[in-house]
Amino acid sequence: MIQPIDVDPITLSVLQNGLMQVCNEMDLAFVRSAFSPVIAEALDRSDGIYHRDTGELIAQGELGLPVFVGTMQFTVQAVIERVNRLKIALAPGDVFIVNDPYLGGTHLMDVKFVQPFFRQGVLWCWLANTGHWPDTGGMVPGGFSANATEVEQEGLRLPPVKLYKQGVLDEEILAIILSNIRIADQRIGDIKAQAAALATGQARLAALLDRYGDATVDAAIVELKRRAARQMRARIATIPDGCYEGEAFVDSDGVVDAPLRIAMRITKTGGSDAGRAELSFDMSGSSPPCKGPMNSVIATTRSSIYLAVKHVFPEAAINAGTFEPLHIVDPEGTFLYAHYPRPVSGCAAEVSQRIAEAVFAALGKAIPDQLFGAPAGTSGNLGIGGFDPLKQRAYVMYVISGGGYGGSPSGDGLSNGCSTIGISKTTPIEIMEQLYPVLFEEYSLHEGSGGAGEHRGGFGVNYRIRLRRGDASVSMVMDHGRFGPPGAEGGAAGGRNKVRIIRDGVVYVRCAEHVRGARHRRAGGKPEVAEHRRRPGVRDGRAAQHREAGGRSQVDGRGCGRCAGGEEHAREQARKRQKGDSKGLGACPQAKTPAYCEGVARERLMLLWDACSHWRLLAAALGAAIGREWLPGLVGLLCNPTVCRPSVSRKPVARSNV
Repeated sequence: MIQPIDVDPITLSVLQNGLMQVCNEMDLAFVRSAFSPVIAEALDRSDGIYHRDTGELIAQGELGLPVFVGTMQFTVQAVIERVNRLKIALAPGDVFIVNDPYLGGTHLMDVKFVQPFFRQGVLWCWLANTGHWPDTGGMVPGGFSANATEVEQEGLRLPPVKLYKQGVLDEEILAIILSNIRIADQRIGDIKAQAAALATGQARLAALLDRYGDATVDAAIVELKRRAARQMRARIATIPDGCYEGEAFVDSDGVVDAPLRIAMRITKTGGSDAGRAELSFDMSGSSPPCKGPMNSVIATTRSSIYLAVKHVFPEAAINAGTFEPLHIVDPEGTFLYAHYPRPVSGCAAEVSQRIAEAVFAALGKAIPDQLFGAPAGTSGNLGIGGFDPLKQRAYVMYVISGGGYGGSPSGDGLSNGCSTIGISKTTPIEIMEQLYPVLFEEYSLHEGSGGAGEHRGGFGVNYRIRLRRGDASVSMVMDHGRFGPPGAEGGAAGGRNKVRIIRDGVVYVRCAEHVRGARHRRAGGKPEVAEHRRRPGVRDGRAAQHREAGGRSQVDGRGCGRCAGGEEHAREQARKRQKGDSKGLGACPQAKTPAYCEGVARERLMLLWDACSHWRLLAAALGAAIGREWLPGLVGLLCNPTVCRPSVSRKPVARSNV
């Protein structure tokens, strides 16, 4: 047994940052080698180090999602419990895969890898990471089905099983996984990226231990946990003793059209004594389990409270000691403690943010000077899946969108920030347009959407997507359509989400309580998906404005932004595209200004850009093979991106300011 030793403050600080750096490098290795844009570009992933016996968090990277701080700890604990119960032998190179929401998880798309780390043949700690896979099967591409009534409809559920055994990939388990998910050929890249991140962690952690010694690092981990608990208690001590209540509402569960209430009761005890101050969280008065996918598993519920308190006290360190002063009464019998087979796809991205919102509302009554208006509070999960006839392959595109932060005593809220639960960001539009058959006709700040007050909330975003070719299914799980994010200290509530789907000139609007229930499936035509966000803002009283052309709103122009008869012209263009007739495509007989549809022009430019990209890659490979260094340059000149690439800051073809 390792004997405890004293660690001087300088060494302690070096080791604290060293452990964090190990996790940071794991994060970077994961991002740089992953195939999926949601991981490589949107950064929806996390890596950490966990205690060998308890599974408690030792360190997590600065770039990891906050919601995974707690959930990954619970996942590792579930793996340890299974290993001990079934007496599973462990060896260097073993890697467990698990995405079971009820075993310390979130939703099925968050897939965890857990690996034992050995020193001289003895288990020293666990390394783990989480990556959001674009698809794990289920009834809709991407897994976000607003109509799911059981977890099997959301995708493949994996208990902790060894995917790698002594460093060798188990082809049989891999075959089972890939046979039950969409775009399986791309998932092998993410699988190997997750494994590579763990390998990076092993190498960096071994180097750290070699330099400072196992005993010293072990002692530092114990001390860092003790100090993190003391640091959190010192901040809790600034809250007056008492009971504080807050609440938040989920629009509905997607199946039953009724709001779900989160009733938060926070009790502060311990007075100003930094050694005894604690917070207790009771949500037992919340709504019962629901039929739809807005149930939350207990790991996500706990983690949501952890991250909410971390938002209030951002200076506190992150490890298991941070959570010691936070006591959570398990909300059995509510939708915040889901058991199998309750569907849970909305728990990590949506319900978790409502839980945090309830914490903010309650603590705002105790320490109003340190709190803020509620942030946007929804990740805006949008999934588009189908088959691209040009590239002859299936695809699943997952879009995360930002929103405004609430105003605070120190100033206005941030516009278009990442969600409360993570640092994941929207995948760059250029990446999505190159990989998928879509065109973003608008991506802009929703000016005027910040909640009114002395310090207004930040602005949300508007975006508009056109499907360029082929058939696709569109599904979404979002929130804050019925209730906007609440203000603080008398500030106005934020604006609400609105989703508009246009197909063959027919407009389907999903707003208020219907936002999450919106799901569109198509067999033909070219639908547009437009999402207008008001978060966290309040409508400014102005009437909805539409730019008119010959009495027809351009919202219905279907991509012909300069035509008087845009609607009929757009329908004719859609019919020609379906028949493969390119004659006269883009020409508008009723145009009063240059008769060429901007949407068609940009679509052609995007196709040309894709082709040029392929030619440049081919030229580079051919030039290297035959020793002609000038060949790639010549092709690059002919395929100049400044000529072929459409402007990033392009004007939307059809837009309404709502």
